[in-house]
Amino acid sequence: MVPLAISRLFILSISLLFLPIISSTTPDNSVVLNNFIKCLKSSNSNISAAIFTAENTSFSSILISRIDNRRYSTPQTPKPLAIIAAKDEFHVNTTILCAKRHNLQLRIRSGGHDFESISSVSGVPFVILDMFNLRSIDINIAEETAWVQAGASLGELYYKIANTSGVHGFSASACPAVCSGGHFSGGGYGPMMRKYGLTVDNILDARIMDVNGQILDRKSMGEDVFWAIRGGGGASFGVILSWKIKLSRVPPKVTVFNVQRSEIQGSLEAFYRWQYVAPNLPNEVFIRAETAVVNGSGEGNKTIGVSFIGLYLGQAQELVSLLEKKFPELGLEKKECFEMSWVESTVFWANYPVGTSLDVLLRRLNGPTQFYKIKSDYVKRPIPTEALQSIWETMIKIGQGWIKWNPYGGRMSEIPEWATPFPHRAGNLALIQYFVNWSEEGNEIANHYLNLSRELFQKMAPFVSENPREAFLNYRDLDIGENPDNITDFGTALVYGRKYFKGNFERLVKAKTIIDPDNFFRNGQSIPPLQKK
Repeated sequence: MVPLAISRLFILSISLLFLPIISSTTPDNSVVLNNFIKCLKSSNSNISAAIFTAENTSFSSILISRIDNRRYSTPQTPKPLAIIAAKDEFHVNTTILCAKRHNLQLRIRSGGHDFESISSVSGVPFVILDMFNLRSIDINIAEETAWVQAGASLGELYYKIANTSGVHGFSASACPAVCSGGHFSGGGYGPMMRKYGLTVDNILDARIMDVNGQILDRKSMGEDVFWAIRGGGGASFGVILSWKIKLSRVPPKVTVFNVQRSEIQGSLEAFYRWQYVAPNLPNEVFIRAETAVVNGSGEGNKTIGVSFIGLYLGQAQELVSLLEKKFPELGLEKKECFEMSWVESTVFWANYPVGTSLDVLLRRLNGPTQFYKIKSDYVKRPIPTEALQSIWETMIKIGQGWIKWNPYGGRMSEIPEWATPFPHRAGNLALIQYFVNWSEEGNEIANHYLNLSRELFQKMAPFVSENPREAFLNYRDLDIGENPDNITDFGTALVYGRKYFKGNFERLVKAKTIIDPDNFFRNGQSIPPLQKK
């Protein structure tokens, strides 16, 4: 990747510091916005095409296109004063400095899921810095590395890797529309995590723009900050511009399967056994279990079906022979398996039919389609069958949704919990994701399903981690603690900080204090700096 001309950015940063301040004792939003836009344009003559306000006909479509959850796309949802769809790093620099100058909160988004829409919503006047256009990918196969800009989607990365090499891949999400900026900085996992760990375990360097508009790499930001952005959430520390990643070796052919088992087919017994088997299989095997509400045999009856979705970094017959010995309850047959290239497996894991064109990897998010609530947990020990039956009864009561169970073990148990901010390592059987969705509009309906989601979450309490009850940062959940956007309460931050990061929270606070001591980069669940005495 060609480095940015740091000197030009430095000159731009200094010039912004001496712009005249246009202020009023009680400016309304229109005055604040006008001053902010004037600051942008007077500092960067090429930025006009990147600025979108409510006066632009495309403002709403740009805003909505990168929001995944309809809960945050209603008429009542607070809207930004402006969206800056940065086309280069100079636009990023100008946006940071002008937002700081005019006391506007900055929301940074690269175009991923963002389940609680923290990157698109704020309770105080704010602007969005959209990194969507910064999407270059530069692969160096000789070094087995790549530089990936924050706005590049995982699908684009997978596609580019496959067009460069047939024996390389990267350990990241099964959702190709997610972009690297947030996915990497929040931890990031996928079906190769038992073999190669998380995305953050495969990051070699990064480029971040700090509160002063300066670009820092690993050396200049220091090891504390570099450690922090690999799992601590990049938006607490600055604007992630790009990542340098280590590619992983993969076989020319891998094996995938997705088999559904009903109650009649012994789904409960198979799932119970899965808890013992999946975390202890060879590292090359990843089998996700997904429990979902499905239609039963009688009219209007609901039941729980279990899907077992697998990736094996090898050939089908080897996998079938292995599971015949280790997991006979699954009853996997060779005819249920598909051999394909690694990149084709990423299409399969994105829930497309076998044979779908790789071009689907290049599709981007295009606005929300449903309302939903997501929560997460970490399972430490197998859950008894009686308890599983009770959990499934609660799911049937909700009537829709699912729980994804992602097995641990392998490489995930070998990396110390302090190696990155992501602490959920050895001692975990699985990471689980709860998903409750609905299509009807209205607060009453939303509250109904939100309460059902919390009921299911409470039902799981005896069977998951405790003190703290751990959570995954990339499955953002405002139920576990939220700071008002204009106030940083350290006690509240400690609550969600412990759940996301356990004992790593204090080191994240230290890193935050180093790079952003005045807490310019903040959101409802950001890392606070040390409080000034």
